[in-house]
Amino acid sequence: MRRTILQLFVAAAAAGIALAVPSTNITKPAAKHDTTVLILGGGVAGIIAARTLHENGIDNFRIIEARGELGGRMRSMEFGATGRRTTIELGANWIQGTQVGDGPANPILTLARKHGLKTAESDFYESIVTYDRTGSVDYLEALHDAVDAYTNLTVVGGGRVPTKQVDTTCRTGYSLLGVKPRTPEEMVVEYYVFDWEYAQTPEQTSWIASSWANNFTFDVEQGGFSEDNLLSIDQRGFKYLIQAEAQTFLLPAQTVLNATVRTIAHSDNGVVVTLANGTNITADYAITTFSLGVLQNDDVSFEPALPMWKQEAIQSMSMATYTKIFLQFEEKFWFDTQFALYADTERGWYPVWQSLDLEGFMPDSGVVMATVTGDYSERIEALSDAQVQEEALTVLRTMFPNTTIPAPTAFFFPRWYSDPLYRGSYSNWPASFVSPHHTNLRANVGKRLWFSGEAMSQKYFGFLHGAYFEGIDAGERVSQCVHRGGECKSLPFQESVPNASPYII
Repeated sequence: MRRTILQLFVAAAAAGIALAVPSTNITKPAAKHDTTVLILGGGVAGIIAARTLHENGIDNFRIIEARGELGGRMRSMEFGATGRRTTIELGANWIQGTQVGDGPANPILTLARKHGLKTAESDFYESIVTYDRTGSVDYLEALHDAVDAYTNLTVVGGGRVPTKQVDTTCRTGYSLLGVKPRTPEEMVVEYYVFDWEYAQTPEQTSWIASSWANNFTFDVEQGGFSEDNLLSIDQRGFKYLIQAEAQTFLLPAQTVLNATVRTIAHSDNGVVVTLANGTNITADYAITTFSLGVLQNDDVSFEPALPMWKQEAIQSMSMATYTKIFLQFEEKFWFDTQFALYADTERGWYPVWQSLDLEGFMPDSGVVMATVTGDYSERIEALSDAQVQEEALTVLRTMFPNTTIPAPTAFFFPRWYSDPLYRGSYSNWPASFVSPHHTNLRANVGKRLWFSGEAMSQKYFGFLHGAYFEGIDAGERVSQCVHRGGECKSLPFQESVPNASPYII
């Protein structure tokens, strides 16, 4: 049925007839497609792309969003026992890199200020205590050494950018700099400054790309915003800042919620988007803002299939998973700092703990959370909630051996990796992913199908502000297409990505 509709659509368009196509049949001919631009996904990239179209005088667009609200991976929920509910953030939680003086401001900070979002400053390295399998143990000096080692890693890695040196992993970079963690304490502090940011290990991460992603965000001397991080504690949810921004220009008719995209048929004449309920929507252009994980897992199909250069780029980047595990207790028994580290003999085993029950954050909430990432996130998603809860409680009982720790009054963690709307939390750049791959990842296919989202940002992949800037870029490019009647400039792509030098066997 979908192929038949596509063929009818292409034939009609070639004859100068535009068709409005509902779920099961073709209605009377219309003068135009259903809309000029379809924006697929209502996260930061999608909303900012829509705002950019609006600013360019284009309001004939629709945002198609699978969930019942806008926000994408900015997801929050009410959590806790009856009478003690609080808003927690399942996905994005921080404004990472803010502003120094009158220097460049992170656009997410600008939105937060504009819409009055309540935040608190995170102190990652001073408001922290440390534990191991014996309980409370002070290894803060090792943490400070790890911070210095990571800074050195990004300085040296960033210095490799303009050269023709081959990229390698951050593990190689660490080793070349003489940093080789062996003890549980050395491993957990490295995890805290590295994995907790990228949601993958040094072995899985590009030395060069991770360095510039850090520097362009946090290092003012390298063009970054600032070293500061602001945690959203707004009870409307972190998503409020992008939802409030959407309300400044969006009309109700421009948003379609609870609508999952299944197929995108594209040709020189336009696009036909098929939803899960069978409805078809036609448009001149489409901007897809799906997560990299969705594209990698074929949760949305393309007709015709994307060219091989595009597929290779999509499959060559990594989709990382970052999982917060929330527990609420009747009474607080844990640390009075913002953070705590737990050094297990197994690297990555419930290593980072964060208290929300603090003055200036969410006092009296009774909420503490643990974070796992990467392979450990995938692992716990395969377990039951009860199993994960028991593992987390076992770690807490190890950290506090002289405390009787009861069952929590509430427990929750999101399953980002297995959710077909996301398939992970955010992108990460592996060492095998070279610049032409990223050029191809960003590139449009034909003149009608465009791509946006945080993974498409070269400087800021994995960050909310990366999604913001890519939303502007896609919106500007499609605006030019509309105003020039389809005569717009395509992004470059490379048909074949070669090695820097051939393998000799």
